[in-house]
Amino acid sequence: ATSDYDREKLQERVAKLAGGVAVIKVGAATEVEMKKKKARVEDALHATRAAVEEGVVAGGGVALVRAVMAIAGLKGDNEDQNHGITAALRAMENPLRQIVANAGGEPSVVLNKVKTEGKGNYGYNAATGEYGDMIEMGILDPAKVTRVALQAAGSIAGLMITTEVMIADHPEEKGAGGGMPDMGGMGGMGGMGGMM
Repeated sequence: ATSDYDREKLQERVAKLAGGVAVIKVGAATEVEMKKKKARVEDALHATRAAVEEGVVAGGGVALVRAVMAIAGLKGDNEDQNHGITAALRAMENPLRQIVANAGGEPSVVLNKVKTEGKGNYGYNAATGEYGDMIEMGILDPAKVTRVALQAAGSIAGLMITTEVMIADHPEEKGAGGGMPDMGGMGGMGGMGGMM
């Protein structure tokens, strides 16, 4: 905030969020809808608490892309470390790539534009297809969530690297779905198999 008034108002808001008590009433037509809404409210509550604790960063994967740019020249003591650094830097770009892909965009094009044309909070709004300041567009993430996700990913990667054997399910090919399976039944019922 630039003025003392703005700063004071923001500090009041933080104080209300940190120390206040609020009752949030959630209503819905069905129990299933109620459970979904309750889960959303709880997620928002946890995100708000995390934001109060450590602040916010530009959302949509932009904070991680900026971190990649800040440490892009990092070199390890040997080739193994260099490969690890390269893998970590690529992985940190994946949240932005996945968000763009989910929105039907071209991840490499968007990532390149975010890296080369913008600085700071400049990023891509997947909902509107526009580029701009992510904070001003209201797209932000709690810094704690971003930090903890990165730490957890690093911890899991380290565990996988030091493990001698791993067992995983082979991903299933998703074929053309549709149609009901043969359900048996009476003959002459148009493809339902069964008695003849």
